[in-house]
Amino acid sequence: MTCYDRRDLGLLLLRLGTGGALAAHGAQKLFGWFGGGGIEGTGQFMEDIGYAPGRVSATTAGLAEAGGGALLALGLATPAAGAAAAGAMAGAAAVHAPNGFFNQEGGYEHAATLGLTAAGLAVTGPGRLSLDHALGHSADRDWMVVVAFAATAAATTVVVGARSRRLRRAREGEQEVLFA
Repeated sequence: MTCYDRRDLGLLLLRLGTGGALAAHGAQKLFGWFGGGGIEGTGQFMEDIGYAPGRVSATTAGLAEAGGGALLALGLATPAAGAAAAGAMAGAAAVHAPNGFFNQEGGYEHAATLGLTAAGLAVTGPGRLSLDHALGHSADRDWMVVVAFAATAAATTVVVGARSRRLRRAREGEQEVLFA
C-alpha cells in the first residue's frame, strides 16, 4: 500500500486550483461559459488587442487554457499541459503588461501567477496523486519538460512578436499630442 505525503497532497491542491482556474478561462473563450465571449466574441476581442486572426487566436488560447488546465488538474501529460498553459498566460501577460503588475490596475499579476504555477507544476511533476503516476509516467518523462517548454517558448515568441509588430504598425501613423 502506498502512503501519500504532504508533497503529494500539496501538488494535488496546486494542480486542482490552477488547472481549474485555467480550464474555466478556456471554457469562457471556447464555449462562452462563465460569462465568456465564446469563439466569436473572444475572436473579436483578440483582433482588437492585436492577436490575428482573432478566431484562430481565440481557439488556440482557449484550447491551451482549457486543455492545459484540465490536464494539469488530472495530472496527465503534466509537462505539455503546464507548458501550454504557461504559454497562453505569457500571451495574456503581454496584453496586460502596459498596465503594470497589479491586477487591480489591469496588470499582468493574475496571468503571471497562473503561468508561473503551471510552469512550476510542469517542472516539478504532478505527484503520486495523479493520472501520470497511475499510468507509469508514460506522458511525464524528464525529456518531455525540455521539449514542451522549447516548443511553447518558440510558439509564444512568434505569436507575441507578431502582435507587437502589428500594434507598432497600427501606431505608426498616429500623431502624438504635442501640447496638453
